[in-house]
Amino acid sequence: MDFSSPAFWAALGSIIWVNILLSGDNAVVIALAARSLPPQQQKKAIFWGSAAAIVMRIGLTIVAAQMLRWPFLKIVGGLALLYIGVDLLLDDDEGGSQGAEDGQGGMLAAVRTILVADLVMSLDNVLAVAAAANGDVPLLVIGLAVSIPLIIFGSTLLLRVMERFPLIVTAGAALLGFLAGEMLLTDPAVVREFGELPHAVVNTAGAIGAALVVGIGMALQRRAAAKQRTE
Repeated sequence: MDFSSPAFWAALGSIIWVNILLSGDNAVVIALAARSLPPQQQKKAIFWGSAAAIVMRIGLTIVAAQMLRWPFLKIVGGLALLYIGVDLLLDDDEGGSQGAEDGQGGMLAAVRTILVADLVMSLDNVLAVAAAANGDVPLLVIGLAVSIPLIIFGSTLLLRVMERFPLIVTAGAALLGFLAGEMLLTDPAVVREFGELPHAVVNTAGAIGAALVVGIGMALQRRAAAKQRTE
């Protein structure tokens, strides 16, 4: 690894740029997971969630090419994303007061949500990062580490916007549902059985996933609200 080589800096720039471009949906999840915490814990959850996710992504990137060939992995990941999307909508309905009462446990739960969602959504993204690193693990580590402050900044900015425009929370949950629908139809087991499906079909599955998350989440919100009124 030659720090004076133009190739090194070009590869490093590529890793950072690719990671930023592909981490927009991850920033949404980080902001969604942290929004119900009290203000003093939000920054901690964003920092530790982002840092832990990057460390996990480094390990995932090293073995990504093999993992993405495993059948049913994306199907499991897509189902996990559907659950996370609905769960984040329910958290929004409960409001920030519960996050304040949960204290440290609430922050740990937020970090856990960030890690699980980042793991699921990074399955495809890490291939591009791995290609940019071209097998150079130290270069990969440096590039992803430099990306941490940028992801944290994006998540913090989104969190502030969500506080002013709560509808963005629903849009963020819908995004998770869309990604889940896409993952379900691009799993190697599905491709092996039906062949590579057209983009229109995959996008339709994404739209159905988004509608499912929002529909189920809102139905559970109304159910919880009705239960509170009767108590």
